[in-house]
Amino acid sequence: MELSAYISDLTDYLATQPLLALAMLAIFIGVAGGMLRRSAPRLGGLLRGVSHLGLVAALLLTIAQVTRFTTDTDFALPQFGMPRQSVEGNETRVPISDDGHFWVTAEVNGVPHDFLVDTGATITAISPQTAGLSGVDPKPIRQAITMRTANGVVRAEVGTIREFRFGNIVARDLDTVVAPGLGDANVIGMNFLSRLASWRVEGRTLILVPNRPQPAAGP
Repeated sequence: MELSAYISDLTDYLATQPLLALAMLAIFIGVAGGMLRRSAPRLGGLLRGVSHLGLVAALLLTIAQVTRFTTDTDFALPQFGMPRQSVEGNETRVPISDDGHFWVTAEVNGVPHDFLVDTGATITAISPQTAGLSGVDPKPIRQAITMRTANGVVRAEVGTIREFRFGNIVARDLDTVVAPGLGDANVIGMNFLSRLASWRVEGRTLILVPNRPQPAAGP
């Protein structure tokens, strides 16, 4: 492979891995500072200080990302075909569907999509199609992650849903992953359910109770 092509491929890869790029840049600055330490002590010391700060920043951001996201979760991917949720008092009630799962129709930034409620999923996940239609863009500062799905290990981008709404529930600035391995499916995970005042299953109905009930959204 020609050097220019190799550099181009490396640049494209680093563009998708901002934390790795930050760490590599910090290392290069540190090496440059070490080379200048004798001829220009002040400049060399400054560069080494910047290098240390960059490495610490990359480490802290990586720790924060790993803390927020668990990527070893299996997501169920059943077929669609579900009853609609309803609002009774301060509760949103979701009847079980024929496939044995709970499904809701939720608005992602105002655009309706169907979601599987999966209490075994740590993070809410959406398909690339849902992300594109709803304006959910990957966060450039966050590193892409890998996750295990029913279709194997896939690369996923991290993003934020500005407003997630269904029934009488609204969540804002909800972390999500955009996962090609989900196909056309979308999954509600525990990072959403943990925001609720409570949730429970009674018989064949999932009952969701928000902290601050909102005016009921459309079905």
